[in-house]
Amino acid sequence: MASASLLQFSVSITRLPHFASPIRNPNPRPPNPSLKCASSKTPLRSNPSTETSQRPSLTLREICDGRVPDHVIRRQVCVGFVVPTDVQRQGLPVMLSGRDCVLHAQTGSGKTLAYLLLIFSIINVQRSAVQALIVVPTRELGMQVTKVARMLAAKPSDSEAEGRICTVMALLDGGLLRRHKSWLKAEPPIIVVATLGSLCQMLEKNIFKLEAMQILVIDEVDFLFNSSKQTYSLRKLLTSYSSINSRQTIFASASIPQHRRFVYDCIQQKWTKNDVVHVHVNPIEPMPSCIRHRFVVCNKNERMQTLLSLLQTDGLKTGIIFVGEQSEKSKKAGNAPPTTSVIDFLKASYTKCSEILLLEEEMNFNLRAASLSEVRQGGDCLLVATDIAARGVDLPETTHIYNFDLPRTAVDYLHRAGRTGRKPFSNENCTVTSIITAEERFALQRFENELMFRSQELTL
Repeated sequence: MASASLLQFSVSITRLPHFASPIRNPNPRPPNPSLKCASSKTPLRSNPSTETSQRPSLTLREICDGRVPDHVIRRQVCVGFVVPTDVQRQGLPVMLSGRDCVLHAQTGSGKTLAYLLLIFSIINVQRSAVQALIVVPTRELGMQVTKVARMLAAKPSDSEAEGRICTVMALLDGGLLRRHKSWLKAEPPIIVVATLGSLCQMLEKNIFKLEAMQILVIDEVDFLFNSSKQTYSLRKLLTSYSSINSRQTIFASASIPQHRRFVYDCIQQKWTKNDVVHVHVNPIEPMPSCIRHRFVVCNKNERMQTLLSLLQTDGLKTGIIFVGEQSEKSKKAGNAPPTTSVIDFLKASYTKCSEILLLEEEMNFNLRAASLSEVRQGGDCLLVATDIAARGVDLPETTHIYNFDLPRTAVDYLHRAGRTGRKPFSNENCTVTSIITAEERFALQRFENELMFRSQELTL
């Protein structure tokens, strides 16, 4: 039966502008006449060219009309969210119908806004309880999601609306348990954005419960399931702390390897309901088309000078240099982390950039937050980072990515590259450049084949 469900519901919805017929929903919400969804009895496919010619594309306001509170819609319009991205246009009708959903779309495609709009359509601000939980893999992504959620929740000063404002709490690694407890007592949150470590600590101590939770979002779901430290806690959250029958479940990521198998597991393991929908946007192009890929071949001892030459030639304003993690052997030998070596070299040799900042997992949480804050303020800035910056961190002004060390997997390459090209509907050209040895060319070619892109070789 589960296999039949998989064939029926785990399908790619490629560039699907609209849906064909209403979905039967055991917990129906007031219908929006402008939205139509795919029947659970038919594959979620359509002819994009035919439907596009018949109907104009809906705006975000039209998609959310009657579901999302008006002040939230006005806030999204004020900050420029008017035209839906593909994942919003395809995913929101499915999610607003009440179905569990796997959002599978490019980095920077608007998945966060899509699931936040869904959350605001469900929660009741008059009820003091945790009704929505968003789980993220890193503190940095959690801070970013919290900021967007609070921005949407804030009512304008001239608002005539009365009653409570939706409170959003960040429950992230690095925070003090005592402080979290005092915040919960002072102002019980309606939306919680949490990393798994802090969340499970609070749940195990019964500091708060999820009995009123209506929606659970797992962002960067593949990363959490692939982390040996987090998998047990995530499975427990999905099956023990809450039930699929009392919540709507949303999984989101740009990379879900073996996605059909993943959707099958969602049903078999009871992480989602049987009618979960896999919204796979643009599966033939995993990365934005505005990104140009390049590589330079050099010896290992020439990498620093090669990086310097690239920076001087590119004349960039904002960029990220990804450096590999320090090995345990190197740590035991007392060597400086490779990130430190790169930063020291650049500060001594590269004078065209006003700020050269560091972001790595070993840093103090406050220092990590300060580095990201400085990058977001704009201006000429270089961020030297490990892969902690590769997941979900939104730095839309970034135009250049440099792989000082080649990532270990194609998925890691995808997420590093996804830190650029994050302006929807922008034609701005962005660049990812890998500095490799001759032996690493094979690994880069493997990434090209898996992610369906081609790299141009540069000669300096």
